Amino acid sequence: MAVKIVVDSSSDISESEAKELGITMIPMVITFGEEEFFDGVDLLPAEFYEKLKASKDVPKTAQVTPYRFEELFSEETKNGDEVVAIVLSSKLSGTYEGAKAVAEKFNGKVHVVDSLNATSGERVLVLYALELAKQGLSAKEIYEKLEEKKKDIEVVAVIDTLEYLKKGGRVSSAVAFIGGMLNIKPLIRVIDGEVKMAGKARGQKKAIDALKEMINGCGGIDYSMPYTVIWGGNDKGIAHTFIENNKDLWEEGAVVDNHVIASTIGTHVGPGALGVVFFKNN
Repeated sequence: MAVKIVVDSSSDISESEAKELGITMIPMVITFGEEEFFDGVDLLPAEFYEKLKASKDVPKTAQVTPYRFEELFSEETKNGDEVVAIVLSSKLSGTYEGAKAVAEKFNGKVHVVDSLNATSGERVLVLYALELAKQGLSAKEIYEKLEEKKKDIEVVAVIDTLEYLKKGGRVSSAVAFIGGMLNIKPLIRVIDGEVKMAGKARGQKKAIDALKEMINGCGGIDYSMPYTVIWGGNDKGIAHTFIENNKDLWEEGAVVDNHVIASTIGTHVGPGALGVVFFKNN
């Protein structure tokens, strides 16, 4: 009997990467106008950001339906295997409630983790789950450890432009205009499952300094656990430059993972966003 790991596409794990990791990714639906796409399947980040820049309106995201979860859980457990499903924060979507309700039909074979996170906050939890599965832990044991460790995940980021927060109604046009004129860079952090403003800085250099202060203020990075740099848009160079210029943040000699922010959160932060996702030191 094996333990199957399932995650939704808000983790920024594409279908092809999920296959490489040996897990199953269930995609959310992204709608641009009248066009519908499966996130991470037929809409990958490069095309998403091109569409985002060209679109006047914010694309809509539809949560995974209970019907699709039931189909997937039935397939994954048909040979007696167990499932640990890691999903988008319940504070950001109804996906968790839908998956949890469906899981109750499977007599303890399916365990659903409310990641209380998004983007690579889910990803690092998935990577930790895979390590636990390799150690031979049961689905229930993995679930319990994820519930404990998810509280240590930190997602901190700086946004390059207020334009996409304006499009999504998160800030007013006036605030976005003034912010652009003054080169204001908002800082965000995931707190108790919600994306919240954590500060602001004027100019990119001060924003990066503030980002580093946030990381150190959280207690620093636990290098024994998965961590990654995240970036928005189609310019991967921003992540590479950040990693290279801030070697004091990383374990000496480490190759630092970096991943693009895909549709679910990329819709709101836009190109140029830059952040770090990690388990904090306790």
